[in-house]
Amino acid sequence: MKKIEHIGIAVSNLEESNLIYSKLLNTQSYKTETVDSEGVITSFFKAGDTKIELLQGTNEDNAISKFINKKGEGIHHIAFEVEDILSEIKRFKKEGFKIINETPKKGADNKLICFIHPKSSMGVLIELCQEIK
Repeated sequence: MKKIEHIGIAVSNLEESNLIYSKLLNTQSYKTETVDSEGVITSFFKAGDTKIELLQGTNEDNAISKFINKKGEGIHHIAFEVEDILSEIKRFKKEGFKIINETPKKGADNKLICFIHPKSSMGVLIELCQEIK
């Protein structure tokens, strides 16, 4: 793994959350994007070399809306940048981690993504991301 790529935060209201994080980080969101396959709208902020991704569900039947209904707003996942997502999936499977989606899919911010189930990583949802070239 190369670095922490971003921290994903589940929010109920993206517009209000953008205002809060703009004040908190003293910068504006540099990108807002809808990811239809995941049923979310995302907003990205930069904090040094790391990004903060705010995620709002677009309906009640997606992972973010379900997360908020169960646990409330807050940190949803930590994403790590990887050089070769397929190799990392194989490595994690070999190490006994449960992979949620073994075939990477297109996520926000021009990334291929997959997730490691939080039951495999002490309650933390881990996202692997690789820049699409």
